[in-house]
Parts: sequence; structure tokens; C-alpha cells
Amino acid sequence: MLQIESPLVSVNWLHKHIEAENLVLLDATIPKVAGNEFEYGSGYIPRSQFFDIKKKFSDVSGRFPNTLPSAEQFQIEAQKLGINRSSAIVVYDLHGIYSSSRAWWLFKYFGHDNIAVLDGGLPEWKKTNYKTVSAYEVPNSQGNFIAIPNESLITNFKGAKSFSNSGEALIFDARSQKRFSGEIPEPRKGLHSGTIPNSVNLPYTELLYMGKLKSQEQLKQLFEDLIDTQKNLIFSCGTGITACNLALGATIAGYEDLVVYDGSWTEYGTLTHNTMEAPNWTRNEFMAYVLLYAAHSDFKEDNHERNIIISKVDMQTFQKIHYEFSSDNDYQSIQKILASVEKHKYSSENIDQILADIKGLFFADGDYDIKEHSMLLFLKRILK
Repeated sequence: MLQIESPLVSVNWLHKHIEAENLVLLDATIPKVAGNEFEYGSGYIPRSQFFDIKKKFSDVSGRFPNTLPSAEQFQIEAQKLGINRSSAIVVYDLHGIYSSSRAWWLFKYFGHDNIAVLDGGLPEWKKTNYKTVSAYEVPNSQGNFIAIPNESLITNFKGAKSFSNSGEALIFDARSQKRFSGEIPEPRKGLHSGTIPNSVNLPYTELLYMGKLKSQEQLKQLFEDLIDTQKNLIFSCGTGITACNLALGATIAGYEDLVVYDGSWTEYGTLTHNTMEAPNWTRNEFMAYVLLYAAHSDFKEDNHERNIIISKVDMQTFQKIHYEFSSDNDYQSIQKILASVEKHKYSSENIDQILADIKGLFFADGDYDIKEHSMLLFLKRILK
């Protein structure tokens, strides 16, 4: 049985072991990167399967992109790919090393260490003139992979704020220098520029040379130039993808106690930046707005939900707030909700009652689905 000894393997290593019985080869390319469409049919490494980060291995109902799926979801989707507990997994992507590191970190988080990233990815494989195929492999049977989360490897918004204030941790930001400094806007519509306090910039591209990772010595020097006395290293980026490239580089450089901030700047910037003046809402107007926001967990509210909201406020309030809500984007809605909570100094008991009303809205039709569950968790996180 093949056992992978390093988090990074070369195309020559993969070519040598490609017939190993327990080898699973995953193409973790994200279909759209920096405005460039993924070239389906451009050729794949033999035995490859598509590891769909966007649609199968992320929380697709989450409020922020690419965030961690549940253990149940990850396990089900991994088993569909025929992945077993004994599988030796190699991940690659079309861009060299971009999103393959995210797949590597996800498997590590869910308890599978027999995995590595292919150095240079598909471009390096093709450059060496190794054989490619025109279609992905279809697994013969379902795997027996079991997801066992290691929660020390990923942090959330609360954890990121704590690490930011801690002298024991250093947060690395993998975004480009101009995004980190705010010289160019964030690509996500409505997201302001900025940085997590006490973070340092190490663009993930600095770890690469011609699409491959730099040497262990060079990687270690990159980190040493920025680390003072911190023991914990935290990695962030825009949405949690390229932060994993820094985690890979730091692992190869010999560092331990590594953590990826799952929501990264998209979450942190959304939940901390509030230059918006709080709306002059009554409590009923605030309740109508929050319930409308919750009802749109599936991007619409049905007549049943609409009637419940009206029963808790009144028709005039509902119509007024519905017009305002319909004019706001998701970012504006979050900022208005946060500003109003702060302005009116809602107590913990008030927030608990609001969350109970939201839960009641979701349960009223007898169908509490995954999108509603994710919305409730999100609102609990930002309100409390």
C-alpha cells in the first residue's frame, strides 16, 4: 500500500506510483479564477477525478464563499469519489499550485494525512510530456472514508479576533500586496479594503517559482523574515483558498501549530467594518428587517413566511421595510443589522428572543432545511 511521506510530491514521483492500487488522484481546480474560465477538456492526469471545491466540498448555503462543509457532507462526497481510509491521495490543479492546497488542508482537517499536493500541478505534468486523458475516471465503488475533524487546524471569526490580539500568534495574509494595502479594491462586490489588525502580508505567489514551490530553505527564509517570537501561525486570504498555500509552504518549511482562518478577509471585513449610520428603525422595523433577511436564506420569501412576519409586526411596517430590504445588497443588510444592534444596545436576552423568532419562522412550515440551518448559525454568530 502506498504511503505518502511528504505534503508535496513531484510529477516524477507521481508518474512512478500512478498504478498504485490505493492511489486516488484529485483535480481540485476551481472553475473560475481571477476572471479566467476553467478550460474543461484541456486534458487530465490519468486516473483523475474532479474534487469540486465550490459545489461539493464547501458550505454551499453559507453566507461567505468556500467555507468549511460539515463533516457529514465532506464524508458523503469523499465516499462518492471512492476514497477509503487507506487511500493515498494526490491533489493538483490546472493553475500549478492554487486551489489544490485547499483540498489538501481540508483532508488534513477531516483526519486524513496520507495526502500530498502535486508540485506544479497539471502544467508541470504536461511540461514533462507525461500522458494525459480527455475524461475523468469514474469510481467503481463507494469508499469507506470517515471524516474526523481536527478543529485545531481551522479557526473562525471569533478565533481570528482572539489571535489578532494575542502576542503568541502571527496572522499571515496571502492576498496580493496591493489588496493588503488597499491600493486596489477587493474583487467581491461591496467588500471594503482592509486588513486584520496585527497581520502581515505574504502573497502566496512569493512562495512559487514558475508554478512550483520554492525550496525548503527559501520557504523557511520567507517566514523567518516576518516572524518575531510568535509560536502560532495563522493564515488568511480573501476566502480561505490561498491561505492554504501558505499553510503548505509553512509545513514544508518545518513549522507546526498552523491554523487557517476559514472565512478570511471576506468574513472579517464584513463583520467588523461598519461606517454605515444605524437606520432610524423602531424595534418592530428592526424585527421585520431581520426576519426578511432570514427568510431569504434561499433568496426569496414565500407567502407563508410573509404572513408570519406580518403577524409579528404589522402590514404597514412590513411594506415599508420590505421596500428598503429589496433595495439593499447582502453586505448592506449585514451592516444595517449590526449597526442597529449596536445603536439600540440589545441585551443578550433580546438577541436570544430574536433568534428564537427566526427559528420559529423556519420551523413554521415543518421543513427546516440546510440553508435555514446555516442562516440561523450565521445570524447567531454576528448578533451574539
